[in-house]
Amino acid sequence: MTEYTINQLARLAGVSTRTLRYYDQINLLKPAYINQSGYRVYRTQEVDKLHTILLYKELGFELSQIKAIISDPKFDLEQALLMHLELLKQRRLQTEKLIQNVQLTLQSLKGELNMTDKEKFQAFLKEKVAENEAKFGAEVRAKYGDQKVDESNAQLLNMTFEEYQTSEALNKALFAKLKAALITNNPQSKEGLEIAQMHAQWLNYYWPKDHYDLDKHVALAQMYLADERFKAFYDPIGAGAIQYLHDAILYYAESKRTQKNR
Repeated sequence: MTEYTINQLARLAGVSTRTLRYYDQINLLKPAYINQSGYRVYRTQEVDKLHTILLYKELGFELSQIKAIISDPKFDLEQALLMHLELLKQRRLQTEKLIQNVQLTLQSLKGELNMTDKEKFQAFLKEKVAENEAKFGAEVRAKYGDQKVDESNAQLLNMTFEEYQTSEALNKALFAKLKAALITNNPQSKEGLEIAQMHAQWLNYYWPKDHYDLDKHVALAQMYLADERFKAFYDPIGAGAIQYLHDAILYYAESKRTQKNR
């Protein structure tokens, strides 16, 4: 049976020994055993597990999410690899579309190709879809399923220029209101409710028709708080912006449910 020291496994996988020690520390990847000299020793099972961890990391999953996935008794490595392969194919297709759209835009700028404003806008929307798939595709497909994500992409691609302008204006107003609200920093307020309502309206431009409900809105808010990419998107508004938005959405959902049960 092939065995690897921590240094050998690190070189094999292209990661640092510090990473492997951290994975051991958080019980994500334990060595097969510790030898008499006190060194970690890994076998084929651990190599396969590390491969899976790195695949999910590449797809954008957090370590806590990966740990939950691979610790599930129902976890099937073969199915996970097949899913990963399919996601990579989708990402490749989106990348190819993005390259094509950028090339067309460059040709248009050089005067080699005449694109109408509608064609330019459609190319822009395709770039947005490709960008979203690359950043968040794995998570949202795992959470909501391929059908809902495909419907959402189709809705974005079918958006008119006027609808896009309206959605962007709404998002700009939301950012401004959120920035002002951070001064008092009270998400359980009239301002907090208005911000959450504006956010719900904005989501309906991008989510499939009839997809929105309070539970999904709350789940998204929790994803915002847990994912550093969303934090980086909202933090320029002001310190604590993502936390305020999260708390405001939860308060909004609670208020709506209370009204419904009266």
